[in-house]
Amino acid sequence: MQVDHHHHGSMRIGGGYLWAGVAVGIVIIGVLYASKAGLFGGKEAPPPPAAFQRQGDKIVIPADSPLRSRIAFAPAATRSIGGKLSVPGMVEADPSRTVPVLTPLSGRLAELKVGLGDRVAAGQILAVIDSPDLAQAYDDDEKAADSLALTEKTLNRQKQQQQIGVASDHDLDQAKSDYSQALAEHERTQARLKDVGALSADHHRLVIRAPVAGSVTALSAANGAMINDPTQPLMTLSDLSTIWVTALVPEHSLGEVAKGQPAEVSLAAYPGKVLAGKVTFVSDVVEPDSRRDKVRVAFTNPDAVLKPNMFATVTLKGVEKTQVVLPTSALLMNNDRTTVFVQTADWTFERRIIDLSLEEGSEVAIASGVKPGEQVVVKGGILLND
Repeated sequence: MQVDHHHHGSMRIGGGYLWAGVAVGIVIIGVLYASKAGLFGGKEAPPPPAAFQRQGDKIVIPADSPLRSRIAFAPAATRSIGGKLSVPGMVEADPSRTVPVLTPLSGRLAELKVGLGDRVAAGQILAVIDSPDLAQAYDDDEKAADSLALTEKTLNRQKQQQQIGVASDHDLDQAKSDYSQALAEHERTQARLKDVGALSADHHRLVIRAPVAGSVTALSAANGAMINDPTQPLMTLSDLSTIWVTALVPEHSLGEVAKGQPAEVSLAAYPGKVLAGKVTFVSDVVEPDSRRDKVRVAFTNPDAVLKPNMFATVTLKGVEKTQVVLPTSALLMNNDRTTVFVQTADWTFERRIIDLSLEEGSEVAIASGVKPGEQVVVKGGILLND
């Protein structure tokens, strides 16, 4: 009975373990069920909130969006743009007052009377050329003069003979024709001598005189040189009483330049001195190598203080205009267009295409797309740029 009692006790104790395990399992299942059912106040983890929502062409950032802490916007500012444009320039001779000196006949340069940079008066002797062509021109003129004298004598004789009935009308007409041809030839040879400036008593010496007053700004020959090409200038004379300052304006600034625009010029040669003038010419062609356009300002130069090839700084004065200015951090590229995001309501934005007019450092001036005071996303706009 003792053994049985021990065995029975063992069975009872083992049954307690079993029932305890079953109870624990039921409790765990109940807890899981209760948790799932929210009986203990717990909830299933919700999905993350949307960063932003689209409503037509608008983008809305909800209150619980993490983007609210990463987006910054500011009102669009304005400031005066333009008014002054400073560009490099150079002093040049006025092409309309520049004359190339050509030699009408070939020959050897016997005497060069002037040097580079000399000032000359109109009619002043510049050079003397020993020219066989000049001698030939004089010979042709003498022959034409002899022929004219002979035909004139023949014509007078034919007229006298016709009056007494000795000469025929045919002979008189022939004499008139011969005289007319001789007269024309003599006039041609005389004009030729006049054109080449043959004023010297020496029929071999061609004198070259200054066609205008000015300065010798280019010289391409020396004593003893052979002059064979009449199209090649011997020298260049420039009237520097009026001179140009040519400014080189960048292509992107051409919209700020116009004929008649006020301009100021300062030169390295004369510190502190400022010349006031107006734009007289804006080139229709942009230089292909520098991508700059030539803009010229004319100045009177009676004392020749402005000398060709001097460096200058040209300040063009334009009309100041107020434009919207944005930080470059607000700009976004979208399909090859520059855009920004503008707040149209509380945390509601729309994309705007803008037209840039000027960029300076970390700011850009825009011609259109944003009005003054509108709230523009200046930080984190890339997060909306999908």
